[in-house]
Amino acid sequence: MINFGIIGTNFITKQFIVAAENTGRMRLTAVYSRTQAKAQMFASAYRYVTVIHDDLADFLADDSFSTVYIASPNSLHFDQACQAITAGKNVILEKPATTSPAQMQVIQDLLQAHPQVHFFEAARHIHEPNFKVVQEQVVKFDQVQGANLTYEKYSSKFDSYLAGNNPNVFTLEFAGGALQDLGVYLVYEAVALFGMPQASTYAAQKLESGVDGKGTAILDYGDFKVVLNMGKMNNSYLPGEIYAGKQTLILANNAADMEKISLVDAQGQVHVLANNRPNNPMTAEINDFADVLENPTALANQQKEQAWFQLAVQVNQVMYDLRQSAQIEFPTDNK
Repeated sequence: MINFGIIGTNFITKQFIVAAENTGRMRLTAVYSRTQAKAQMFASAYRYVTVIHDDLADFLADDSFSTVYIASPNSLHFDQACQAITAGKNVILEKPATTSPAQMQVIQDLLQAHPQVHFFEAARHIHEPNFKVVQEQVVKFDQVQGANLTYEKYSSKFDSYLAGNNPNVFTLEFAGGALQDLGVYLVYEAVALFGMPQASTYAAQKLESGVDGKGTAILDYGDFKVVLNMGKMNNSYLPGEIYAGKQTLILANNAADMEKISLVDAQGQVHVLANNRPNNPMTAEINDFADVLENPTALANQQKEQAWFQLAVQVNQVMYDLRQSAQIEFPTDNK
């Protein structure tokens, strides 16, 4: 059993904990929060938690767990991941892992200095069975001619922003915005399916806070382009589409959740390739990470871990390039 601790006490953390315990391979035993009361309140819902901390250094020094799941605000990811790696903890870090390639290089250097530590960016959708169906179909195409990928969802925090508050997800200070929150799913998909683009541009609709409320990115692959539509100010029900001549691969209900995968052939006939998705979308990634943590010396596991990290580095670079093209700068960029 892999015992883990958490940094970040929000809805996504709860979803991760449920998925982890349902696999029977990972178990929450430690909770960190900046306040003892909040840590205690959160921990009280989970029967295996034995320790709580309101001091991060003490938390990371605790030997009751080997792995830490970090789901704090985006701007805190880098510092907390660095401290965890230095403390010898395996790290599962919610996306986006960092805000710049320079930070990713520091992570890479730390991992080389601590070879016993394993690091995963929690891009849950690329581990799901339906995404693997998409990958397999894309490989079968004679020639990809482009794609449109959309993920626009009205944020539960947007009303608060409109009321004059400053929720983290809509501030530069906490590295918020549509690209960082929802667009990262789309960038991960594009890079995982098609590789690194030759050029990346982002037309952002900025809010008064300076972050992007929504926007459209274009990834140029030379022979074709991939269009990414992301937003936190409205809901979109457009599926993702990947084009290959007379064939179209459809990712519904959106390009991130991919609950249904269909192929429309040259005759216009629709073939459903996948139409099922687990109740908890984090299950697949947790099983993949647990495979590595339970048997880190297996060559196949080492190769998968290296491939995931390389993909994370590439996605981080594209995300940074897109922000730079839109002139969106975070205080952490030069850190």
